[in-house]
Amino acid sequence: TTKAPPDGYTILMGTIAALSINPTLYGNLPFDPLKDLAPVTRAVDSTNILVVHPSVQAASVKDLVALAKSKSLNGGSSGVGGAGHLAVELFNLLAGRKITHVPYKGMALAYADMLAGNVAVGFPTLVSASPHLRSKRLRALAVTTPKRVPAYSDLPTMAEAGVGNMVVTNWYGIVVPAATPRPVVERLSREIVTAIRHPDVAKRLAADGSEAIGSSPGEFRNHIAAERDKWAKVIRDRGIRAQ
Repeated sequence: TTKAPPDGYTILMGTIAALSINPTLYGNLPFDPLKDLAPVTRAVDSTNILVVHPSVQAASVKDLVALAKSKSLNGGSSGVGGAGHLAVELFNLLAGRKITHVPYKGMALAYADMLAGNVAVGFPTLVSASPHLRSKRLRALAVTTPKRVPAYSDLPTMAEAGVGNMVVTNWYGIVVPAATPRPVVERLSREIVTAIRHPDVAKRLAADGSEAIGSSPGEFRNHIAAERDKWAKVIRDRGIRAQ
């Protein structure tokens, strides 16, 4: 995308990992997302959720924090540096506990061990965890969003459950080559935001525990930068290295 003609016809759906985590995780990327790409809009936030295997003796986040003090627990994710992994590490920092991260090559493998009871804790997206919550093969303790999620309104936020500043969302946004003319960027933003915020689209996303955002280009740029700073601190504090 960074090398494509800046004519508005090449666009990329970027992720939290690609735009805000990887620059610190890898350190030697051949491009800088904020210099070589132009943000168009933050499209969707996909809710992350704290889940445990039913065998874990914790009915709340408070219980889990206490349990992690007295017992060694592990937390699975789809791989090193993903939002699920960094959520485990952020929880360790904020709660003052040590849940050992177990990386997998994809969420399907992580779920296999979580459902088997070999992994106690996870912070997957709500959309991927929902089938396992409905079948009661996993139990949800809280969402990692700033506010409750309508589809699971009975679940507290991590802040409500006692772990303040524990906000993690898998977000997705549109970017284009940096030299794309400003009027083109703004036109793309307007059209995409209109589609994202259409009631039918927003309703469909909400049913999966996701949220239609539709930010302005400037707001999205600020979000990318803020998320980069936030996760850079976690990566450095926890000594995380790309594998």
